[in-house]
Amino acid sequence: MRRMFGTDPANGDYTSIISDRHYARLEALAADAVAKGAKVIRAAKPEDPAWKRLRKFPPTIVVGATADMTIMQEEIFGPLLPVMGYHDAKEPVAYINKHDRPLALYWFGKDDAAREEVLSRTVSGGVTVNDCLFHFTQINQPMGGVGASGTGAYHGEWSFRELSKLKPVFYRSPLNRLADLYPPYGSKIARLQKMLRFMS
Repeated sequence: MRRMFGTDPANGDYTSIISDRHYARLEALAADAVAKGAKVIRAAKPEDPAWKRLRKFPPTIVVGATADMTIMQEEIFGPLLPVMGYHDAKEPVAYINKHDRPLALYWFGKDDAAREEVLSRTVSGGVTVNDCLFHFTQINQPMGGVGASGTGAYHGEWSFRELSKLKPVFYRSPLNRLADLYPPYGSKIARLQKMLRFMS
């Protein structure tokens, strides 16, 4: 953060939080995480008057996030990144599968087998490999969630299908032989049953 954007909140590359109320909510999420044992890493303090006056919330990494922290229970909508550690590659897969389906999944690494393991054993909305958000910009792929993260898909053809209501209409052919199976059941059905018994 310091290297790319510096620590001056007047830098236009830092966007403002929508309201004072939401700014306070982000501060509370970070404070709750710290109170429950997480470590916060940031290059500036959100309570700094210069940042707060502009409602610029400095990008913040929350290391050691746990399930009991509010930041792990709500959608964040701000520059807070909770980080959970793991010892075995199966742990993050089990964590994902134990919770509501995520709207997006981002996988980072160079191990193709490890990547395929995660992709084949989890269910999510879109996926971007070795980056964030870019699956959303692909107009030739559907964008959407699954389960609690939403239903349906958008972009191009998928948007048209999602936002349209098809009206299926079936016209029965006058040559429809299924009419022979309609009641009342009489000699025709008896002959058909006899023929089917003979064939079996």
